[in-house]
Amino acid sequence: MIKNIASGVKAYFGAFGLISKLNLWKYFAIPMLISFITAVMIGVSAYGLSDNLGAFISKLWIWEWGKETFKTIGNVIGGLAIIILGLILYKHIVMALSAPFMSPVSEKIESYLTGNNKTYRITSFTEQLWRAIRINVRNLFMELLITIPLLLLSFIPVVGIIFTIVIFLIQAYYAGFGNMDYTLERHYKYNESLKFVKRNRGLAIGNGIIFILFLLIPFIGVILVLPLSVTAASVKTVEVINAKLDGMHV
Repeated sequence: MIKNIASGVKAYFGAFGLISKLNLWKYFAIPMLISFITAVMIGVSAYGLSDNLGAFISKLWIWEWGKETFKTIGNVIGGLAIIILGLILYKHIVMALSAPFMSPVSEKIESYLTGNNKTYRITSFTEQLWRAIRINVRNLFMELLITIPLLLLSFIPVVGIIFTIVIFLIQAYYAGFGNMDYTLERHYKYNESLKFVKRNRGLAIGNGIIFILFLLIPFIGVILVLPLSVTAASVKTVEVINAKLDGMHV
């Protein structure tokens, strides 16, 4: 697991050069725009909702003593909850809407790595979009189901940091999942792809760790996160698929 996480992270080191070498930047224009607009919309919404959520939480404290302190704590909890939920929504919206533009990028990377220019399983723009929506809605539901209880537990003093780390790793896993599926959709059906990512969850987490960290970089993060993360995920996913095929041919 640790080795695969490290491998998923290391794949980013050559991503920028590979994008330039294969002249792929033009394919990222629309996804970059989708990413930026989505980030702005969620950011503005989060800013307004955090105060409302904080006010709601502070009302749970019915006593007069310590009310101001609890109000401050409520605002912090509300803000943190909105940020986490906003990140979850952001990545699934962007990944779903960007799928028809990312799949051709992934295929060009695969052709370059394998030296095989054949056309892989062909899916239409609509089919790619529908599969991505299906995958990301499923992942969104699963992530919220796991994250919300952990978010509540993360506010427990001292041990809460452990749950916060687990939340980060879960976010990373599902981010990497989405990035890997741009390659998987050419090789595997829906259920087979779910099994593939589960078997290679370390690669998904490693890819997603950098994805999430990129989003913490103001402005430039949401612009570059998709090009670099999709390229890195495509490289590692192709490697695993080819290793599996080579093993079958031995």
